[in-house]
Amino acid sequence: MISAAELRDVTKSFRGRIVLDKINLTIHQGEILALLGPNGSGKTTLLKILAFIEKPSKGEIKFQGEIVTDNNAERMRMQSTMVFQKTALFSTTVYNNVGYGLKLRRTPKSKLDSEVKKALSLVKLDGFEKRLAKKLSGGEQQRVALARALALNTKVLLLDEPTANLDPKNAAIIEEVIAVANRELKTTIVIATHNMFQAKSLPHRIALMSEGRITEVGAPAEIFGKLSKNLASFAAVDNTFTGTAKATEAGTTMVDIGNGVQIEVTVQRQGATAVFVNPQDIILSKSAVKSSARNVFKGRITEILDLDALVKLKVDAGKPFMIQITKRSFSEMALNLNAEVFITFKASSVHVV
Repeated sequence: MISAAELRDVTKSFRGRIVLDKINLTIHQGEILALLGPNGSGKTTLLKILAFIEKPSKGEIKFQGEIVTDNNAERMRMQSTMVFQKTALFSTTVYNNVGYGLKLRRTPKSKLDSEVKKALSLVKLDGFEKRLAKKLSGGEQQRVALARALALNTKVLLLDEPTANLDPKNAAIIEEVIAVANRELKTTIVIATHNMFQAKSLPHRIALMSEGRITEVGAPAEIFGKLSKNLASFAAVDNTFTGTAKATEAGTTMVDIGNGVQIEVTVQRQGATAVFVNPQDIILSKSAVKSSARNVFKGRITEILDLDALVKLKVDAGKPFMIQITKRSFSEMALNLNAEVFITFKASSVHVV
């Protein structure tokens, strides 16, 4: 697979404090890669290095197959652009803001007009050219900043928490723009986020960051399918419970998570333990299912969330469990709020963190 950028043992220090510690990462051409981690984990610094705003203290960067040096860094910078979390717009029209980078690159007027119009259409701000950028809402301003970056048509687009503190409408538009830009313009996109839902649905791969290091890299299903300690430490992930583990005579472990709920797992553990059950591994039924599954609990539905082809349910079984089922199954079982149901999952499906 062709790489858009490669980082090898990249380290960054500020005043003796290590912010990035021996980062090794390959960004594939044409992918959306999410840098997922808590505040202070090094996500923004890594984006700045990929934008050639910051230089690594140590290590090597290869961009578009070429090793980055002082001699070619300026040329490389022309192929990578970054949109910051805090929008910085000029006190002028939307048109002048979006066309600013193109003007610096001495783009002919006819092409500049065309690119600005195309970028504004992409972020659903058609007809906003003459409006004053700083008079727009916060979400609209963020979309102007994104349009300004997209107008440059660079190889790599870097986004730092692009939907942080935005209303759902503007956040949804920006996420759609990211997906379209990647799919139709073939732009490689690296997005820094701590939004769990966004990280599950938007990128092709996730690089999990903690204290300046990349701890895991994989597809969203891999990262969230088997919850790691690093992810559990900052993520509000569904069906993550803490409790006390005690071995059984059958060779399994019972984890008491409180309120009379004990989860059986196949891993041998003693003492304080955290467990995770993937919502997709839980079977929902209106009566107890006869199976070899070791975990069966009776509860009632307390929340229902429509996710197009899927329905997400919260079931109170002494502890809150989140379950995903198809909309067809939801209709066939005639489920509704407060309905009594049974949830079933295998001991082998439980991940011990």
